Amino acid sequence: MRHGNAGRRLGRKTSHRVAMFRNMVTSLLEHGKITTTDAKAKEIRVVAERMITLGKRGDLHSMRLAASVIREKSVVTKLFSTIAPCYKERLGGYTRIIKLGIRQGDAAPLSLIELVEAEMKPSKAKLTPVKIKETAPVNVHPAVEVVSEPVA
Repeated sequence: MRHGNAGRRLGRKTSHRVAMFRNMVTSLLEHGKITTTDAKAKEIRVVAERMITLGKRGDLHSMRLAASVIREKSVVTKLFSTIAPCYKERLGGYTRIIKLGIRQGDAAPLSLIELVEAEMKPSKAKLTPVKIKETAPVNVHPAVEVVSEPVA
């Protein structure tokens, strides 16, 4: 029985699996998206969202915890200075997994894992209504009557 054994083994030893996740999360945070298999993407999501949550906390202890997982110092700096502040109002769900199909070589299901854009907020720019120009209908069947009502 697998009581309390969460996560996928992915056919690797523990040290190899942990190193792979660290490398993939570093690449995800550096480039914004990566292509991998479905199972790996689902496991990377957990680690990546934890790193962004640490980035949102923003204190020294969080930075050291993130640096213990992320391989490059520049990516840790990017996480705390640019990535995490974009998600400060968001409570979770910082990544998106999009299924791409089947890899031709070994028929493995591929996915794209990417950071969700934080530009979901409406912009503060004033929206102006657009006027639509009325034109005569083209190629209308003679039996169909077109009635245009004035727009208030």
